[in-house]
Amino acid sequence: MKRNKIIYYVATALLTVLILFSAGMYFFNYEEVAEMFTSFGYPTYIIYPYAVIKLVGLFAIWNPNFKIIKEWAYAGFFYAFILAFFAHFVINDGEHISALLAFVLLIISYIFSKKIQA
Repeated sequence: MKRNKIIYYVATALLTVLILFSAGMYFFNYEEVAEMFTSFGYPTYIIYPYAVIKLVGLFAIWNPNFKIIKEWAYAGFFYAFILAFFAHFVINDGEHISALLAFVLLIISYIFSKKIQA
């Protein structure tokens, strides 16, 4: 049980760092992110809302009182990381590894959140 909590908190903390870095880039390096979004073929008007949604998702994942919203946050991140992996892979900018790492941390966090809830 203690081992499961440690794994959950380490994976979730590392995932949080990655997501905070990503959201921070969206807010503080808008021009660079806009250029990247344009190369993906994505509209740039979604950059700020996407950053906010990432922060809301983190809040939901860390808050044990929001069980249903937490599930939705995990699902949203699941799809976001898959799409990010392929988007970065297709344009070959080398950032697909970060998306893959985030995906693995997300899966570990989700599995171990279920184990410590049981």
